[in-house]
Amino acid sequence: MRVTTRNIQEFKKKGQKFAVLTAYDYQMAKLVEEAGVPVILVGDSLGQVVLGYDSTVKVTMDEMLHHTKAVVRATQRAMIIGDMPFLSYNVDDAQALNNAGRFLQEAGAQAVKLEGGIHVARTVKRITEAGIPVMGHIGLTPQSVHQLGGYRVQGKTSAEAHNIMKDALALEAAGAFSIVLELIPASVAEAISRRLTIPTIGIGAGVGCDAQVQVINDMLGLNTDFIPKHAKHYAAIGDGIREAVMAYVSEVQAETFPTEAQSFLTEDTIIEGIQQA
Repeated sequence: MRVTTRNIQEFKKKGQKFAVLTAYDYQMAKLVEEAGVPVILVGDSLGQVVLGYDSTVKVTMDEMLHHTKAVVRATQRAMIIGDMPFLSYNVDDAQALNNAGRFLQEAGAQAVKLEGGIHVARTVKRITEAGIPVMGHIGLTPQSVHQLGGYRVQGKTSAEAHNIMKDALALEAAGAFSIVLELIPASVAEAISRRLTIPTIGIGAGVGCDAQVQVINDMLGLNTDFIPKHAKHYAAIGDGIREAVMAYVSEVQAETFPTEAQSFLTEDTIIEGIQQA
């Protein structure tokens, strides 16, 4: 049985911290679940770390659904959350409800995530009233990076911190079951976490949040172009992959791969027969 929103909220009541990770394909999602992660986010970060876009803004609904389906097929226990991409919920409530429903109906996700605070609270309420669980996302919202003036910490002034708190309360009132806090000073994120009755999930928001989320490519050292300040390398798999591929290339060139162990053999008479054909 999959982890539910009720389980997630029980974690907060018990003071039990939990980990959230992104995954974008079958194999990675399977490994993440086997490692004990209760919540997997199919983030629109796939635009940058999987598809090679320069931002999340270019990610489409079809791309998100495609990857979410793969993650759902790989898992049995983890809650799978689909990230609603840019302009998939911003036009009107009907569009937002239809696209949120596609994540559950077509892709098999158990919840959706969307960015924004007070200005999307009505949309969140409409989606949750239709029976679709919603995870909010405030602070740095990557889909609005051009409006925010780049990837920078939010809530560094009293006014900004106050507005983020109002955004969090509005999302909670609208029915969100949890909220991602991204690139927010640790003290601000902790204050929000204490004020809310629903779990907060931090990314670059300090240890005071109820949970943490990371992009799996960052924590595994797969993304070698840029390492965010909030990320920690738990492995250097990128280096390992590069070294393995270099060894393969070298052995192919030197004719030391494949060996007899990787080859299929047959009787000499067969060879004689085809030579005479």
